[in-house]
Amino acid sequence: MKIALLSFEYPPETGFGGIGTYTWHHARALRELGHEVHVLAGASEPSPLRSEDQEGVQVHRFWADGLVMRILARAGSFRWWWTQQRLQNAWSMFQGMRALLRNHRFDILEMPECGAEGALITRWTGVPTVVRLHSPSALIMPYYDVRQADTLMCSAIEKRAMIAATAMTACSRFVAEQASQELGIARSCQVISNGLDLGWMDRAFEPRDVHARHGLRRGVPTIVFAGRMEKRKGIALMNEIATSILERFDVNLVLSGEDLFGHVGTDLLPRLAARRLKGSVHAVGKLPMADLRELVRTADVVLLPSLWENCPYSCLEAMAAGRAVVASNQGGMPEIIRDGVDGLLADVGDAPAFVASIERLIEDAELRSRLGREARKTIERSHDASRLAQAAVAIYQGTRSAAP
Repeated sequence: MKIALLSFEYPPETGFGGIGTYTWHHARALRELGHEVHVLAGASEPSPLRSEDQEGVQVHRFWADGLVMRILARAGSFRWWWTQQRLQNAWSMFQGMRALLRNHRFDILEMPECGAEGALITRWTGVPTVVRLHSPSALIMPYYDVRQADTLMCSAIEKRAMIAATAMTACSRFVAEQASQELGIARSCQVISNGLDLGWMDRAFEPRDVHARHGLRRGVPTIVFAGRMEKRKGIALMNEIATSILERFDVNLVLSGEDLFGHVGTDLLPRLAARRLKGSVHAVGKLPMADLRELVRTADVVLLPSLWENCPYSCLEAMAAGRAVVASNQGGMPEIIRDGVDGLLADVGDAPAFVASIERLIEDAELRSRLGREARKTIERSHDASRLAQAAVAIYQGTRSAAP
């Protein structure tokens, strides 16, 4: 098949989120299965369509310019930041796909709902489309300081693509059910989890002295919280979690991620500085992905206290690296982690529950090792990108056959 994957996010230029990571792994897996794979991605600034071959995947980058984009930018004057991004992304992707279709005939187009890549494409290109659910804005925007009108408009734009798509998939049962129950999307949605190219991850490992680079003490457990330092990711819980753990245990606590709202720099670190701590805290900021992966591989415990998650790559990659993960028992997380078997689950929003789970792992090295071994097996069994790509191809073929 000739398959086009649409995603504004795609590494390295715009690879700052899980959707870009999914698209990268999925494109490679489809290519290995013998399909011709094209990716239409965004660009960091206005750019005509530019293309390059990346290890057999044809990557096209485009970001529109001109009058329409300037008009759509006016949504920002109302503080409708999310709506502005969806409108501009929908228009830019539509224009980029129109340019591609002058030279290519695709069998199927797949795009995420988050970003509204398909708001125009699902209706006006004539090519069968699959919209894949990751994190619908209506479900995650309540965790951000946004206007209600922005939420309503942004959600309506994304739903336009969902409703008009030829088929719909999701990376967890949780988000598929939420689309029906909370968004009112009354249509079939097939679940295919997110996948990893485990062979590439293992080959890409380059041993580095992470302890020296970040000033971590050797011989004590290292706990890593990696992700955007924002409310949805559970950063507000870290005041209680970090204080309780660091006052009583000699450990390294590493915070890695963009502190866009100042939770770490203006709240957490000053609080900890006023305490007498046995352990140490290391706020290393946003790291390049290669450095972040090496940090995670060094961790004894990876902490994911998110208030809302679907099927995050932060969890999948930590498990693939054989790390012991403590995560919220919310959203799609219980579909990934079996509590006490390949990780630990704590009640969402319950800082003492997270503290108790972390304490267990600090005090029991054998438990950490066992959970890490089982975590790796779970990823090999349930999140191998090649097997999941085969399932996606079956849906693509059925979608193409059923399309008018």
